[in-house]
Amino acid sequence: PLRLIMKKFKFYIGIPLTIILLLICLWKLSLCIFTLSTKYPTKFRSWIFFAFQKEDSNTTKLRKDEVSLLNYDRRIDQILWEIDKDKISILVEKSKYRLTVYYGDTAVKAYPVVFGFNPVDDKLREGDGCTPEGEFKISALYPHRSWRRFLLIDYPTDESWRKHLLAKREGRINQDASIGGEIGIHGVPEGCDDLIDRKINWTLGCISLKNRDIEELYQIVKIGTKVKIIH
Repeated sequence: PLRLIMKKFKFYIGIPLTIILLLICLWKLSLCIFTLSTKYPTKFRSWIFFAFQKEDSNTTKLRKDEVSLLNYDRRIDQILWEIDKDKISILVEKSKYRLTVYYGDTAVKAYPVVFGFNPVDDKLREGDGCTPEGEFKISALYPHRSWRRFLLIDYPTDESWRKHLLAKREGRINQDASIGGEIGIHGVPEGCDDLIDRKINWTLGCISLKNRDIEELYQIVKIGTKVKIIH
């Protein structure tokens, strides 16, 4: 009789109690999701997108060296549904031929890039073909008749001048050498995207992207956007 009573107890009490506990857990989970979606709408939608994204059958096949680039096969508006330009920053890695867009502290998309004809060294003077390293900001944005768009950075900075003058004192550059300027991020001559594919460092020190990429980047940055360039 006791065993029978226990079985009936499990059936009539245990199962309904388990269901009630599951419903409470689901309710708490839905409450957390609602709170996250309300407090962090952009990040929440990005998480949902990444969790359920599927390959588009019409997506163009990428070159092998582009496959490893973060989200390069997706438009930026598919990754960030809302874009606050104040949260955008750029990291350029010369040794990796890569420009990465950050939203807050999160890397969201990377692009292939090329540099000046000396892609290894830091820029010390005008005409050395080097791309400057350091922390900069975008100081102007405008259309360019030869390279589609131009994002001018505020080189030379105080740190750039310090390195330039130190190089003169140490005799690494001529005393009459100029520090240079007009460094920025831009596209390529029309029809020359293969310069990026072939990693041809064709500029005098600027950072160059494919034209479709500079168009996309142009839409999400503003004057004052931070640009960090490292080797």
